[in-house]
Amino acid sequence: MRIIVAPDSFKGSVSALGVAEAMERGIQAVFPDAEVLKVPIADGGEGTVEALVAATGGRLMHTEVRGPLGDPVRAHWGISGDGTTAFLEMASASGLPLIPKERRDPRSTSTYGTGQLMKAALDAGLRKLVIGIGGSATNDGGSGMARALGARFLDAEGRDLPEGGAALARLARVDLTGLDPRLASCALLVACDVDNPLCGPRGASAVYGPQKGAMPEMVEALDAALGVFAGVATAATGRDIALSPGAGAAGGLGAGLLFFTPASLRPGVSIVLETTGFEALVQGADLVITGEGRTDFQTAMGKAPVGVAAVARRHGVPVLCLSGGLGDGAEDVLAHGIDALASTVPQPMALEACMDQGAALVEAAARRVCRMLRVGMALRR
Repeated sequence: MRIIVAPDSFKGSVSALGVAEAMERGIQAVFPDAEVLKVPIADGGEGTVEALVAATGGRLMHTEVRGPLGDPVRAHWGISGDGTTAFLEMASASGLPLIPKERRDPRSTSTYGTGQLMKAALDAGLRKLVIGIGGSATNDGGSGMARALGARFLDAEGRDLPEGGAALARLARVDLTGLDPRLASCALLVACDVDNPLCGPRGASAVYGPQKGAMPEMVEALDAALGVFAGVATAATGRDIALSPGAGAAGGLGAGLLFFTPASLRPGVSIVLETTGFEALVQGADLVITGEGRTDFQTAMGKAPVGVAAVARRHGVPVLCLSGGLGDGAEDVLAHGIDALASTVPQPMALEACMDQGAALVEAAARRVCRMLRVGMALRR
């Protein structure tokens, strides 16, 4: 029996590689002779760099940057095994887990550190960048990222605006004369797992602002500020991309990359699956087990398990999704190539306990589903 385990990370609990290893232990406890191939994946958020570095035989790098509230952060990024490509994830520099809950405020958080990571890659001589933009703490339209690369955001009196999304309401002009000229010769591929526009009811502020600490009145003000930003940035660049799918990703970082760099946005899981050679690996497999921290209606919109299932379906390989939790709309994924769902949580548990025991719960759940598979195999005989 050949089983591929291709999970995303259980964010805040277990890395994608840690989940894959736990799945392998559970499988081999029931099927000791099974060949288990581990393929950690990601969709542009936490774990993207680790997955791409592992897939290419590359190496991890570390750079001290300015975190989302200005505090120093030791962020990681990667270089591909052939030395041609930088792998970055904004979650490492500007991510929500970097801020304690009581300090979260998307009016002031900034993507400046993400721009510093991009600059570190350019300084290393790399001109191909893959940037994962999931898991942000920000709502600044990518203005912080652009600042770190030399852009200026000015009010009507010509003064530099402070960091954060709220200040963009006073934006009058974007000065790009100091923007790093090396960007023009770069190929930037942005791993993005959502298709939201920049503004409006499906925009960055309305959909994702509350997760980052925005109260309803803040959401309205932040959305209006991004509207001002979009108009001024369009005038400065000649690019009208506010309605482009993915412009609202990462608090508008998707828009900032499209405005100020030669970036293109693609589903993050597609980038990772192509880099790992997943299409070739899945051929001849008997089963694929994927998973994520929480499966709900958002998963069917293109998150990692559905990306895995789309490839497996083309080759007639069944897919089981083993996730930390099953939320509203989880069964929507059954129309997207996933054949069965299971939760790792066997009984009512506090969220903190689930997070602390993540790897052990995954291993035990893998054992349970494999025992059920063994029963099915016996019935078929």
